[in-house]
Amino acid sequence: MTGALPLGEVAGFSHRCAEAGFTGMVVTEAGRTAYLTCAAAALSGAGLELATGIAVAFPRSPMVTAATAWELAEVSGGRFRLGIGPQVRAHIERRYSAPFDPPGPRLREYVLALRAVFRAFRGEEQLAFDGRYYSFSLLPPMWSPGPIDAADPPIDLAAVNPWMLRMAGEVADGVHVHPLNTTAYYRETLLPHLGHGVAESGRHPRQITLFVPLFTVVGDTEEERAHWREMCRTMIAFYGSTPNYSFIFDQLGFPGTTARLRAAQRGGDPAGMASAVPDSLLAHFVVEGSWDALPERIAARCAELRPYDVQAVLYLAGPAARQRDGSFERFGDVGASLARVTLGD
Repeated sequence: MTGALPLGEVAGFSHRCAEAGFTGMVVTEAGRTAYLTCAAAALSGAGLELATGIAVAFPRSPMVTAATAWELAEVSGGRFRLGIGPQVRAHIERRYSAPFDPPGPRLREYVLALRAVFRAFRGEEQLAFDGRYYSFSLLPPMWSPGPIDAADPPIDLAAVNPWMLRMAGEVADGVHVHPLNTTAYYRETLLPHLGHGVAESGRHPRQITLFVPLFTVVGDTEEERAHWREMCRTMIAFYGSTPNYSFIFDQLGFPGTTARLRAAQRGGDPAGMASAVPDSLLAHFVVEGSWDALPERIAARCAELRPYDVQAVLYLAGPAARQRDGSFERFGDVGASLARVTLGD
């Protein structure tokens, strides 16, 4: 997993990823666009699988998103997956000045609109989509990119809560699991609600891909592990301050964690945020082990997600690329080891 990069750096970074042993990149979107990073990576010739994880949906018309994903599928030779999500209200309304409500039904219709546009691009049918939030009825030939040799790009959704998981199971090709994930969350929320949606769609779980970002506390010495442990604690505190995710702490028997995190955050107290994530809580969110043991530990964690197609995403490999201690290449070795097994089986 990496944030979108300055475009001049993408080709070199893509080859570095491939040489290290990674099979692909999941590109997040913040200050820079995930799509342009994916385009530069596809053009680099590194041969990586590419996914936006996620690109923000609502500020972009489904037509704009469909056209962008279509070109990325073409230039990558079918190695691109479109990952989209709603983000949160403040960003959509105040940073993008775009409509947000109701996020779940709006995102569901967005996916259906994308598929209608893809069919129109291929010439399979006239563009005629009339929904509550989006309506498309005009696509003259000169304004259509036309058919491509690659398959339609798979559409994956960010989903955390039960409604979104059921919806994703019904209409999407995959789910980007939130980094704030635990085995309790898998059992109590992810699997039952996603499974309900998949059953409604008439598909087998193996047809659904789960991108699972994992926090890793890794190292052959306690000093090395302590470095990654504190990095994980910081990220869990950051994500956990969002009210929508408070139920994940409640499932673990740590109620009130989000309230404590928010209070420390408002007070500008990073130490207070860290103390709200004690080791006993942190352990639920991380995979810990030596470098040699880590692939097996990750595979065991992902086995909880049978029988979905699971793609383990090494969350901390991106930050490791900025370090000069060889950890990025060691994460690459972990990725190469994982690529030789089918996770979730």
